[in-house]
Amino acid sequence: MLSPARLRPRDVLRVGGAGLRTRPMRAFLSALGIAIGIAAMTAVVGISSSSRADLDRQLAALGTNLLTVAPGQTLFGGQAELPTEAVAMISRIGPVEQVAATGKVSGANVYRTDRIPVAQSGGISVFAAHLDLMKTVAANLAAGIWLNAATAQYPAVVLGASTATRLGITTPGPDMQVYLGHRWFTVIGILDPVPLAPELDSAALVGWPAAQIYLHFDGHPTTVYTRSADAEVEAVRGVLAATANPEAPNEVEVSRPSDALAARNATNRAFTGLLVGLGAVALLVGGVGVANTMVISVLERRAEIGLRRSLGATRGQVRLQFLAESLLLSAIGGVGGVLLGIAVTTGYAATQSWSSVVPVWVMAGGVAATLVIGATAGLYPAIRAARLAPTEALAAP
Repeated sequence: MLSPARLRPRDVLRVGGAGLRTRPMRAFLSALGIAIGIAAMTAVVGISSSSRADLDRQLAALGTNLLTVAPGQTLFGGQAELPTEAVAMISRIGPVEQVAATGKVSGANVYRTDRIPVAQSGGISVFAAHLDLMKTVAANLAAGIWLNAATAQYPAVVLGASTATRLGITTPGPDMQVYLGHRWFTVIGILDPVPLAPELDSAALVGWPAAQIYLHFDGHPTTVYTRSADAEVEAVRGVLAATANPEAPNEVEVSRPSDALAARNATNRAFTGLLVGLGAVALLVGGVGVANTMVISVLERRAEIGLRRSLGATRGQVRLQFLAESLLLSAIGGVGGVLLGIAVTTGYAATQSWSSVVPVWVMAGGVAATLVIGATAGLYPAIRAARLAPTEALAAP
């Protein structure tokens, strides 16, 4: 008695691909369902990873050792004040390497000209600023110069990025002035956006002495920025409140701006999880489409199955043929989905000026998930095909 011929791996791929080649449009649409799900998952995780990588790059460049000190609330719910000596006292903390402050100038508004109605202030805040502020908060100039010992004494102003946009100013210089606090100030500089101190983006910054001379500034700092040795940040954080205001440390708020960036990133991860879940649903729908395609394929190819069985193919070989066809269909969709997801991630990262980052585990996991989906979706049709008796299959219309 002759034993049935064995199917080599190459033969399995050939007979499995034969069914796909005879129905290319149906195979394409079924693979497309898988590809959409995998592409969605790959792109969502890739974009999130690219965003996190950009955040890590920002934090590495800006540092995570920046702490801010601001007045909180009094026991009676009013607005507290930091002492005028707060900056000097904080600078005496051993591990503190840099310290600078801003002070809000009450009652001062900024206008492009003196013809603009008073009520149309544009929400621009006016701050007195220490000369070391730009270095302490890791700010950069978009144009012009920063305040120095000379300009800090006179009506000169540096505009935040958003402030300059609102006022329509792109180029500072001796002839560029704004109407600030009922007098003209010369615009000497414009800042780039400041990630760790976004409040400066919508501000106009004048020298501390100039604010006292021309704008009746009371000298109380409203935000003190400090940088410490990385290993000492938590220790400094623990003593900042008591140092800034020894008489009422409970009226002082201490924060780390980089924590806000990390919190934003955590929020992005929550949305990422939701979108990955939606991608998984799309992948499941694609798997149902593959299963439906394979069931129909078995029904349409009963004559082929009967002929193969009559020629000596075993049930295991018939089962393997249809299982291989399902796996090939899903693998095509999976690989296509991964490539599409990488393309979407790369395109979106380019628009945000990020480096494109797609974790290897996402690509490998996407292909592995499609193989699992394909095996699951094709198992029942393969078993059904293998159970068909040769005579029954050949007699089918």
